[in-house]
Amino acid sequence: MCRKFTTFLLALLHLLAVVNVISCQKDEPEVIQKAWSGVVEAMDGIRVLMSLKGSNYNESSYRSLHLAALSECARLYEDTEPRLAKLAHGEDYSGDDAVAWLSAAASSHRSCMDSLEEKGLATGDNHEGAYKNLSMLIQDALAFYGTKRTTESRAVQKSLNLGQNEGLLASWSAASSKADLVVAQDGSGNYKTINSAVDSLAELGDNRPQRVIIYVKSGVYKEKVDIRRELKNIMFVGDGIDKTIVTGDKNVRDGATTFTSATFGVSGDGFWARDMTFENAAGPEKHQAVALRVASDFSLFYKCSIKGYQDTLLVHSLRQFYRDCQIYAQGRQDRLENTGISIIHSRILPAPDLSAVKDQFKTFLGRPWKQYSRTVILKTDLDGLIDPKGWTEWRGDFALSTLYYGEYMNTGNGAATTHRVDWPGFHVIKDSNEANSFAAKNFINGDRWIPATGVPFSPYI
Repeated sequence: MCRKFTTFLLALLHLLAVVNVISCQKDEPEVIQKAWSGVVEAMDGIRVLMSLKGSNYNESSYRSLHLAALSECARLYEDTEPRLAKLAHGEDYSGDDAVAWLSAAASSHRSCMDSLEEKGLATGDNHEGAYKNLSMLIQDALAFYGTKRTTESRAVQKSLNLGQNEGLLASWSAASSKADLVVAQDGSGNYKTINSAVDSLAELGDNRPQRVIIYVKSGVYKEKVDIRRELKNIMFVGDGIDKTIVTGDKNVRDGATTFTSATFGVSGDGFWARDMTFENAAGPEKHQAVALRVASDFSLFYKCSIKGYQDTLLVHSLRQFYRDCQIYAQGRQDRLENTGISIIHSRILPAPDLSAVKDQFKTFLGRPWKQYSRTVILKTDLDGLIDPKGWTEWRGDFALSTLYYGEYMNTGNGAATTHRVDWPGFHVIKDSNEANSFAAKNFINGDRWIPATGVPFSPYI
């Protein structure tokens, strides 16, 4: 790597490492202002790095590879900044909104640092310092809001117009419902590709409906689709699982980051989808290859299939709900983040091609990627393919005492907990109140926004 580029990168990491490092105050404006400022400075530093001029770097063979990781960081910080600005400017929001947005900020910063490390752009003490110190600013803000969790504000739901087209997602019918845009490979719609339809939304400007409905007819769409932050309240509907398929094969081994490998990515809030398949066909030998990446607040997927081999579904951040979906094949760094995966009233079973040989492989419910990893499985049918141990280590004893893995009233041949791991962080949940803390109402404020979709759900377990 050329000297000039290395110097700028180290300067950026140093910036992240020293800016506003410690905040001991518990004053709301101060902790929020510092977190917001830290994100803004990180965003500006990445932009400077991306704008480097000079033949040594611009002509190097690795420029495009590294620029992809830097572009991802810029995108992550740019998506984070407006939410923290709302907190800093005192706009109407609830305590739960604040914790969700700050948790998303932590996830985005973590994703940036992971991507830089994946591409060899950040290693050693500079990387560690950059990660820890910006994280500290966000953690200070999380600590403040962690004691002030409320749900009184309705401003966020109103801004997304979640009441518009109420019940439409559940009641949608291609025969009787009307879409704003139709995608069909045979030319019978407005567009032949999904990306053409998405690109057209920007041209509509203020004339765009409050909720845009895009109907994608049957077909295999080999596209990489990205629903950006600016595109809120988008609804995708297909003709059914394995009928409308969006597929790709981007993967880490061939140069993508985990984040950018996604076949279909969503960052615009209020995203709904039903009757579609999202697939990454890269194969197991290609390592991380995401089919669906979601960083959309109040997003819901209904009767969809997500297919891949490793990191199939990247539930990156914010409040998401999946109902009647098939998922083939998370991590917290701070105990105050309100993130995690809650699997309720579901079935965990082998895909058809694994079923006949499932006894030849060990299959586990999860392993801790980050220090405060959290996953619960509640009232779910577990197939006998699940190893009696249930869960497995990531690296030695890493996170075994700080994670939270829980099981509650599961059934099936793989549900017995007698031989489960004896880690401090593993819990056989026996108290219904503890289990209900992971239900839709308490875990993702589901009673505030899921009813607008019409999709059936239970606020409690």
